[in-house]
Amino acid sequence: MSTLLTDLQAATLTISLNRPERANAFNFDMLHKLREALNGAAVDSQVRCVVLTGVSSSFCAGHDITEMLAVQGQEVSYREHLQQTYNPLILQVRNLEKPVVAAVNGPVAGAGLGVVLACDIRIAVDTATFMVGFTGIELVPDSAVSLLLPALIGLGRATEFTFTNQPITSAQALEWGMLNQIVPSNQLMDTGKKLGADLSAGPTGAYGLTKRLFNKSMLPNLEEVLEFESEMQEIASNSDEHVERVKTFLKKRKRSP
Repeated sequence: MSTLLTDLQAATLTISLNRPERANAFNFDMLHKLREALNGAAVDSQVRCVVLTGVSSSFCAGHDITEMLAVQGQEVSYREHLQQTYNPLILQVRNLEKPVVAAVNGPVAGAGLGVVLACDIRIAVDTATFMVGFTGIELVPDSAVSLLLPALIGLGRATEFTFTNQPITSAQALEWGMLNQIVPSNQLMDTGKKLGADLSAGPTGAYGLTKRLFNKSMLPNLEEVLEFESEMQEIASNSDEHVERVKTFLKKRKRSP
């Protein structure tokens, strides 16, 4: 089964994360395929808009924690991991000079949240939740969450929901400006495709230049922040507390029905 599904209709490329048995958590295969799909969208003249969503009832639970556990005890650098995966992925989303819409079909956390925040427009079902998640396993925000979340909802709220690891509801996200629109679950993809078709019919060149302007005016230090997140994550990942919290998390999940 492919970890990523793509569908091109009406000049809109719909990309669906497809690991429902893992709440669509990223693994290396999915990351590779997503980056390939975005690279293709950038150069394909038939693609004028991208809609990113998840299969089934989750959007993305972040990086698959079982992969994280598998590399513990090996000489694997979290900094290098981010430099090779999520840092370039976030930059791809921001630098793609075509509209990117996140159609959030369910819970999202960790690196998945970073990807959602990097998108240009965000719509979600009314039952979706947004969790920062990193501190739950003794890590720090990465995937530009440390920059994009405070930019969208304010530093105070971002600090609270990072420290407490509590989910942000769709209603809160809409009120605070993190979401553009909430829709019922059975209308999400119709709404996403309609938005994609409308954007695809618009001035793609002007959209791309506008993204350059917004990146320059609002996110001029994005690459610097991503690199600093990598450095801080390297420090956090080397703590004994991180190792223990990952093991505890996995034990709790095994006990869950």
